[in-house]
Amino acid sequence: MSFNRISAAEAASLIKHGYNIGLSGFTPAGTAKAVTAELAKIAEAEHAKGNPFQVGIFTGASTGESCDGVLTRAKAIRYRAPYTTNKDFRMAVNNGEIAYNDIHLSQMAQELRYGFMGQVDVAIIEACEVTDDGKIYLTAAGGIAPTVCRLAKHIIVELNAAHSKAAMGLHDVYEPLDPPYRREIPIYQPSDRIGTPYIQVDPKKIVGVVETNWPDEARAFSAADPVTDQIGRNVADFLVSDMKRGIIPSTFLPLQSGVGNIANAVLGALGHSTAIPAFNIYTEVIQNAVIGLIRDGRVKFASGCSLTVTNDCLNEVYNDMKFFGDKLVLRPSEISNSPEIVRRLGIISINTAIEADIYGNVNSTHIGGTKMMNGIGGSGDFTRNAYISIFTCPSVTKEGRISAIVPMVSHHDHSEHDVNIIVTEQGVADLRGKSPKERAQAIIENCVHPDYKNILWDYLKLTDGKAQTPHAIRAALGMHAELAKSGDMRNTDWAQYA
Repeated sequence: MSFNRISAAEAASLIKHGYNIGLSGFTPAGTAKAVTAELAKIAEAEHAKGNPFQVGIFTGASTGESCDGVLTRAKAIRYRAPYTTNKDFRMAVNNGEIAYNDIHLSQMAQELRYGFMGQVDVAIIEACEVTDDGKIYLTAAGGIAPTVCRLAKHIIVELNAAHSKAAMGLHDVYEPLDPPYRREIPIYQPSDRIGTPYIQVDPKKIVGVVETNWPDEARAFSAADPVTDQIGRNVADFLVSDMKRGIIPSTFLPLQSGVGNIANAVLGALGHSTAIPAFNIYTEVIQNAVIGLIRDGRVKFASGCSLTVTNDCLNEVYNDMKFFGDKLVLRPSEISNSPEIVRRLGIISINTAIEADIYGNVNSTHIGGTKMMNGIGGSGDFTRNAYISIFTCPSVTKEGRISAIVPMVSHHDHSEHDVNIIVTEQGVADLRGKSPKERAQAIIENCVHPDYKNILWDYLKLTDGKAQTPHAIRAALGMHAELAKSGDMRNTDWAQYA
C-alpha cells in the first residue's frame, strides 16, 4: 500500500488533548522533531482560546529541543517518562508543572507493555525508510520504538532525509516475550544479532508519512580539562592493575560508559593505554570517542542503543558503512540495558555521580536531594549487574564550595551494595570486600579533596563508632545545610551538632 504523505502540521492535528504519545529515539538521536514542533503550536493556540491541551509522552530517554524544549515551553506536557536533559523541562519539573516519572531505562518498554502507564494512542517514529508492507527502518537510535509501534493505535512516520538509507543495516530489533513466557535473551557476545534490521508493523496503523530533512539535535559536551583527564587516567590505571592481578581477564571485558565529558575522558585514556588490549563495548550511548576508537582499532565492536554523536561524526559512519557495518549495532533500550545481558557478559560499568557518601552510596539524579538534574538513565541497569561497577566525579565543584563526597547522600540512587569503585581526580577507592568503616577510610583517604578531608574525619568523630554504619544523624546532612546557609561546604562547623 502507498502511505499518505502529510505535512507535520497535519500529523500533529491528529493528536488530541489527553493522548499519550510514544516516541522513537534515545537522547536527541533518532527522535521525533517535526511533528512535536507543530504539536507545540497547537497547544499554544488552544491555551490562547482557554482550552486545555496536554499530552503524556513516553520516550526511550531524553529528546531534543524540538520535542522536550518546545513542548515544555508550550505547557503541553502533563506526564513524561523517563530520562531527560532539557533545561526548560528540568525547570518545569522542579517547579511542579510536569509529572515526571524517572525510571530505569531498561524497564520503560516493558512497563508500557504491562499497562503500568496507560495506553499509547499515537507513536511518532523517525525512519530512514518505510516500506509498503510496514517495515520501518530506524535512524540513529533504538529506544522503545518497537514497543510503542506495537502498542499504538496509530503510527506517524517522520521519514527523515537527513539520515542516510545506509542506516538500514545498523539495527537489531528484538522484543522479549512478557512473563510467564519470557525466555533468555540469546546474546552471548556484544556482536551477536538476534532480531531484524527493521520494525514490522501492520501497514494499516500508519496514518501518515511526514517527509523531513532535519538533522539530529546533537548535544555538545564540555571539552576535556585537567580534572577529567586525571579521572580518566585513574580509571585506566585501576583497570590495568586489576588485569595484572588476574581480576580482569587478559582479554579484557566489555565496557559500558555513561554520557558526557568524563565518560569521553575515560574512554580516551583506555583507548590510549598500551596495557589494555582492544576491547568491546556493550553500552547504551555511543559517543564520538567510541567511533574514533573503532577507527583506530582500539574498539573491536560497539553495541549500543543510540549514536549520540555530532552530525559530522554520524555522517562519517553513514558514508563508510562498508567499514563500520560489522563493527556497530543499535538495539532497543530494553536489550542494550538488559540486566540479564549485563551480568552474563561481565560488563565493566562506568557512570557519573553527582555525589557519593563516605560509605559508597551514590546520588546520580538530584541536586541538594530535591531538585531533579536529568534522571537515573541506565546507570542503575548496569551498576546493579556489572562485573565491576565504577562511579566517577570531580572531588569538588563550584570552585571548591561543594564537595562531591559527603557524610550522607542527599538523594539515594545506588546503594553501597552495588557500588564497587569510586574515582575522583584525587584517586581511587576500591570498596570491594570492605565493611562500611573500611569503605569510609578508603574513600576519605583516596577520593576526597584536601580541603574536605579533615571535615569528613571530624564528622566520623561525632559518631560513637560502634555501629555497623556510624552516623551522627542530626549532622549527617550538615554539609548540605551549610551550603544552603553560607554557600560553601568548607564552612561546616560540627560543634553545633556535638
